Amino acid sequence: MDDLDALDRQLIGLLRGDGRAPISRLAEELGVSRGTVQNRLDRLLGDGVIAGFTVRLRQDVDADVIRAMMVVRLVGQSTTTILHQLRGLPEVRAVHTTNGAWDLMVEIAVESLPDLDRVLSAIRSIHGIENSETSILLTSV
Repeated sequence: MDDLDALDRQLIGLLRGDGRAPISRLAEELGVSRGTVQNRLDRLLGDGVIAGFTVRLRQDVDADVIRAMMVVRLVGQSTTTILHQLRGLPEVRAVHTTNGAWDLMVEIAVESLPDLDRVLSAIRSIHGIENSETSILLTSV
């Protein structure tokens, strides 16, 4: 992100708020032409700065989903293999590296507590995972 200027960062910020915003509205909010916004967006997509667009659901739409955050401590040199295995689990929404006592933070979403138990067991059984701790997310504020 070092090659991004203020306009690129503003455009990305607007798209984070509404990834479906029309080019004309983005141009108006940024105070530039539609062509400038389109060129910037094409470059950001082409360079891989913007990897894609996603859908954000209202909280009540996803109300029956059980969400959890799992912190994981790794041992050995198999991080790439572990990341690949974690990303292969459909219940894993995202994996983040972190600092401190834990190496990874894993976002999990399941339909039931037995599903959560199954996913946690699958993750804990991955070779190279030394320890983990999981918190179920109760309410978003």
